Amino acid sequence: MEEPGQLKRAFIDSAAGAISGGISRTVTSPLDVIKIRFQVQLEPTSSWALLRRDLSVPSKYTGMFQASKDIYREEGLRGFWRGNVPALLMVMPYTAIQFTVLHKLKTFAAGSSKSEDHIHLSPYLSYISGALAGCAATVGSYPFDLLRTILASQGEPKVYPTMRSAFINIVRTRGFKGLYAGLSPTMVEIVPYAGLQFGTYDTFKRWTMAWNRYRSSNTSLTDTDDGLSSFQLFICGLAAGTCAKLVCHPLDVVKKRFQIEGLQRHPRYGARVERQAYKNIFDALRRIYQMEGLAGFYKGIVPSTIKAAPAGAVTFVAYEFTSDWIESRLT
Repeated sequence: MEEPGQLKRAFIDSAAGAISGGISRTVTSPLDVIKIRFQVQLEPTSSWALLRRDLSVPSKYTGMFQASKDIYREEGLRGFWRGNVPALLMVMPYTAIQFTVLHKLKTFAAGSSKSEDHIHLSPYLSYISGALAGCAATVGSYPFDLLRTILASQGEPKVYPTMRSAFINIVRTRGFKGLYAGLSPTMVEIVPYAGLQFGTYDTFKRWTMAWNRYRSSNTSLTDTDDGLSSFQLFICGLAAGTCAKLVCHPLDVVKKRFQIEGLQRHPRYGARVERQAYKNIFDALRRIYQMEGLAGFYKGIVPSTIKAAPAGAVTFVAYEFTSDWIESRLT
């Protein structure tokens, strides 16, 4: 197949990235809503933790199954897709920018724009390319990430009925810089997260290719993406998403706290994060540990991990297939 030009390649990467991100986000939205509800809850999020503390105010959510029942009872099925519109507005440009920048960086490092040549890059270059691509995508789409968190974290009655009302309130109370509240911990998180996600994905692909060659040495299987089945791509994406999320979840909790600090929250959902509750990332880490213990850093880890695995798998598989389909139509 003829190698596409630079502009055409950028279009393929951005379009495939946007489509794959949109599919992944919509499929995993219920788990994302539950995860955010846990992360922004200052009270313990497990029945076991409640037994160890003398709390005057009970926790709203104490487990994944209980949270699912409450959200469905109070908000209906639509409650599981709360904040999905700004989430799509965030994730589609995010993945578009991410995959475009990632391909450019790998092309520069490999000296070729062919995807089959990128798989031969050293693991270090794969991790660095993924981290830089994640940073670029985060800066370009962050305000929508903030709005998504705010809308997904509220329950019933709604404090912000629409994305527009949330946007206006943030600008009025925090100024335009409020649209980037929590950007610092996000950037600290995204470097290892994106680096791990893309780096481990490439590593798992190389291992799987080597396994395929070992298992079927007498076939025409070659060291290219064509040597991987859709199921193998799915498993590689599943493993990459899980590894990245397990390592970086505490920083995601800190990010969510910065995003919602000072914003209104109905009393039935527990204490809210007061304005300027945390001076900086390190102060937030210290205060969360003091008030909530080590478990505070892993609030929402179960739905987060359950979500991250299929989200990573769906994103990578959808990207690979969409990219190949668009390229076949344009070349």
